[in-house]
Amino acid sequence: MAYKDEQLNEEKVFKDPVHRYIHVRDRVIWDLIATPEFQRLRRIKQLGTTNLTFHGAEHSRFNHSLGVYEIVRRIIYNFKDRAHWNNDERLLCLCAALLHDLGHGPFSHSFEKVFKLDHEYFTQQIILGDTYVHGILERVRPGFAQDVADVIGKTYSDKLVVSLISSQIDADRMDYLQRDAYFTGVSYGHFDMERILRVMRPTEDQVVIKSSGMHAVEDYIMSRYQMYWQVYFHPVTRSAEVILSKILHRAKDLYENNYEFKLKPTHFLSFFSGDVSLAEYLKLDEGIVHYYFQLWQEEDDFILRDLCERFINRRLFKYVEFNPNKQMNEWMKLHKLFQEIGIDPEYYLVVDSSSDLPYDFYRPGEEEERLPIHLLMPGGGLKELSRHSDIVESISGKKRTDHKLYFPKDILENIEDQKKAKEIKEILYGQGDVFDAK
Repeated sequence: MAYKDEQLNEEKVFKDPVHRYIHVRDRVIWDLIATPEFQRLRRIKQLGTTNLTFHGAEHSRFNHSLGVYEIVRRIIYNFKDRAHWNNDERLLCLCAALLHDLGHGPFSHSFEKVFKLDHEYFTQQIILGDTYVHGILERVRPGFAQDVADVIGKTYSDKLVVSLISSQIDADRMDYLQRDAYFTGVSYGHFDMERILRVMRPTEDQVVIKSSGMHAVEDYIMSRYQMYWQVYFHPVTRSAEVILSKILHRAKDLYENNYEFKLKPTHFLSFFSGDVSLAEYLKLDEGIVHYYFQLWQEEDDFILRDLCERFINRRLFKYVEFNPNKQMNEWMKLHKLFQEIGIDPEYYLVVDSSSDLPYDFYRPGEEEERLPIHLLMPGGGLKELSRHSDIVESISGKKRTDHKLYFPKDILENIEDQKKAKEIKEILYGQGDVFDAK
């Protein structure tokens, strides 16, 4: 029997709090899960610093990746006898679903921004490089690893396959909304996934939804909207992310200025220099990052020491609402005052912005072209979702942005220059309420 068709002697299951059970029968999938590259995802949290806001959010990219695989497995099972579905793509879809987040680094998006990295690039490098994952995929057939990488990179020729992993209603989103809602303890991310899976239909280019399932999709989109603003963009989580990114910026700046660390930051050197090999990338996980943060609390540099102590012990920055379009003069005054009293505004006066577009229809030529969700009408025609749903139409194409100004209130309370302290507080507190990051 060819490796691609090899089945386990008995089905393996993972007990899962979201999907109840995750089922594995393919030898290829079982072997991929056992690789060091996939096991590394146990050491990467799904939600970065969100556990400092929602204490239950300790779940990992490993959990999520298995969940996405399970949803795709169930979709494929429902598609197996339908027109437009090529069952020869079954294993490719399952592998791409399982491995789609393989390249995430510690603290994911915050880490990427500081070091100008792209987790999708590293996902493809792991799949195509000298790794255990690559060896397993190539055993299926020569070129199979490239096909998996192409699906994840959205360049694979069969757009239906790509849409299962990456679209506005894909397995990735359906898993993380429910999983993140479960572990954060909120109710926003719950929707009727069973109904959505039942009304999904394959077409030549993408998955569509039977019109009778429109209300389940409306619920899904509103759940996504609420999760972004109530969980993913929570201002306290963003305070932790600000401190995290400033720690990494400070360590990089010190290294570039020949600062002598008490312990050489070996695991970070290639990231500081911007020349990261795949092997070095795979060695860095959140356990290693926390180890350095613990040690950097003893560094001679005040800024690095203070920021690490804040992150480790959850002494986060406070924040006020801030409108960069109307309040830049105030920010410039604050910037100057911080410098005058010896507080580095580069690290202690930070504007953070978050924005989201919950649903959009196709806009050719834009930076991120979004394929719309189509409804399959009773007569067989397709209709774009927002043209049929008043709820979705009301938020379609509308980008919401939120700005916060973060600062260390505890340091400001102990400024010796009372005149400047008064000026700073008048500007900051004149923005409105000062919110504690609790």
